[in-house]
Amino acid sequence: AAAALTREGGEDAFRRLFRFYRQRDASDLRAVVDFSVPGGQVFRSQLSISSVSDQDAYRAGLQPVSQWKAYGLNGYPGFIFIANPFLPGCQRHWVKQCLKLYPQKPSVCNLDLHMAPEKTIDLWGQSKEQLRRKGSSKWEPRSLLEKLRWVTLGYHYNWDTKKYSANHHTPFPSDLAFLSEQVATACGFQGFQAQAGILNYYHFDSSLGIHVDESELDHSRPLLSFSFGQSSIFLLGGLKREEAPTAMFMHSGDIMVMSGFSRLLYHAVPRVLPNPEGTALPSCLDQELSSDLPVGSVIEHSSEEDWQVCAKYLQSSRINMTIRQVLAEGQKFPEESGTNGKGQAPSEDSHHQENSRAKRHKRN
Repeated sequence: AAAALTREGGEDAFRRLFRFYRQRDASDLRAVVDFSVPGGQVFRSQLSISSVSDQDAYRAGLQPVSQWKAYGLNGYPGFIFIANPFLPGCQRHWVKQCLKLYPQKPSVCNLDLHMAPEKTIDLWGQSKEQLRRKGSSKWEPRSLLEKLRWVTLGYHYNWDTKKYSANHHTPFPSDLAFLSEQVATACGFQGFQAQAGILNYYHFDSSLGIHVDESELDHSRPLLSFSFGQSSIFLLGGLKREEAPTAMFMHSGDIMVMSGFSRLLYHAVPRVLPNPEGTALPSCLDQELSSDLPVGSVIEHSSEEDWQVCAKYLQSSRINMTIRQVLAEGQKFPEESGTNGKGQAPSEDSHHQENSRAKRHKRN
């Protein structure tokens, strides 16, 4: 059925396939590319192995670049898929940062839209006990962390104007910048600067609508995407929505790099899936961090208490970090009259599409 929809093409072929994979009972996933089984349109991609030292890779919590499994897709030049290159236990650091540290002020999140500032200062502190006690009932009230949909870092994306601006910027997290720079360098983009990040928080009823990331002023730099937790289906299309997309699986630890021709292609996430191992969490998240971290490592040990809260959250959730360089070296934002940094976010669900209007209304 998916193959037939792909061949059909025509007006908004992307949306037809998005709806197909969005269906909760869609059982035909044979057309979804699985990079753990190379073949067909998948090929091995060459990386710049000597450009990242093993020591810098270790400091970022990554295996030596020579051990990474990187793939490309026929028809998508500039697209690179890296199958979980993280060292054992290191994914836990990034999950904890996305739940405990990165949502803290001065970052911006969707909850700022309809909550007083003092209510969103410590989402972790307000949610951890509720998450730890949480059972399996769908009817239990959601914690603030479970209501989190997105967080912006660095240059904060303005959802109203679809632009970044010089006057709405906060320091970008140094550990995430270091990780992003090593991945970009390994993919041939020396000098990459992590200047803006959008963190997306998905649940089993979440999706991400069809869009193009074109607001950055420098499109010669890649878009980096990191995934943790439950799996998802990612759709990568063409320059127009009339072009049918290719569906692929994204699992915990996987990294995608969109550059060159693929930098400005339509893409979407129609569906979040339970991890294919059939366990509450992927086995890669069960691995503990080595006690012997290299000098200068950006990875920190998580307390067992903190990880138990993170693990509980991830049993029904997926976290995605997308990192961008907004400006080329030496480039500045154009002068804009009347910019005051206001209107930084859309309504809670215009970025993530929920299952139904009734659910959306209730959550808001």
